[in-house]
Amino acid sequence: MGGIGQDCLDGTRQAGVSLVLPAFNESAVIARAVGEAEEALSAHFHQFEVLVVDDGSIDDTAREVMRVLPDSPHTRLLRHAGNRGYGAALRTGFESAKFDLVAFTDADCQFDLAELRNLVSLTGECPIVVGYRVDRKDPWRRRFLSWGYNMLARALLGTRVRDVDCALKVFRREVLAGLLPESRGFFVNTEMMTRAHQLGLEVAEVPVTHRPRAGGASKVSLREVPRTARVLFAFWWREIVRGGKLITPTVLQAKVVVPSATPAVVPQPTPAPVPSSERALQAAPPARRRAAA
Repeated sequence: MGGIGQDCLDGTRQAGVSLVLPAFNESAVIARAVGEAEEALSAHFHQFEVLVVDDGSIDDTAREVMRVLPDSPHTRLLRHAGNRGYGAALRTGFESAKFDLVAFTDADCQFDLAELRNLVSLTGECPIVVGYRVDRKDPWRRRFLSWGYNMLARALLGTRVRDVDCALKVFRREVLAGLLPESRGFFVNTEMMTRAHQLGLEVAEVPVTHRPRAGGASKVSLREVPRTARVLFAFWWREIVRGGKLITPTVLQAKVVVPSATPAVVPQPTPAPVPSSERALQAAPPARRRAAA
């Protein structure tokens, strides 16, 4: 198979996409985030919705969303009475989504949502398509910690993706039910990618542009590092060591020039993997599989 050609990109306009935007105390940027989402998705998709999940914000996040709703016809506001965590906000959005493709991104405007169509264009081949950040605009300490965390997650959990916490991902609806996160905090991406691998679901990776935060303050601090590490080791012991053998499913790394798309080079197909345990939720495999890059 070739790469992401123009015909494939043009075909994404027929897809219906639900975009989940979890938000906690993002009053400084949430209006811009909604505006960018409406503009980018309306340019590339005939059907879409933007689901803002206000996770118990104590600032004016909800007020800012309601202010722009009259000019944002595809946007809905969902609210938690209290702060339940990033993972819980994502789950609320996932469960409320109505279209066959469900995507998410953060409310800090660090991604160019026009590139979402590059991810969506691969969902016909892969049930999960994830971004990885090119030329990250985060401080060096955060980039270093992220590198170490990704190494650890790949070694212990077999996630294999190079940027597990990249907040630009797309899922086909039929597989998302088996991936709904139980984690309430920032471990959610690692949990979902590990469960996807346990189920033998193919994953595609696409490079995406990364931008500086548009405003407000990051919710990820150094205090989260030991907390997330404890969650990771507990999950590894429970799900991998005691839960059964972790399989190694296919990861397709689609090479796309950022921000414009050019033909990709992908490996030849191999037999489909098999779920690792009886208790793993069964999901319909994609029509074609790819060998790991």
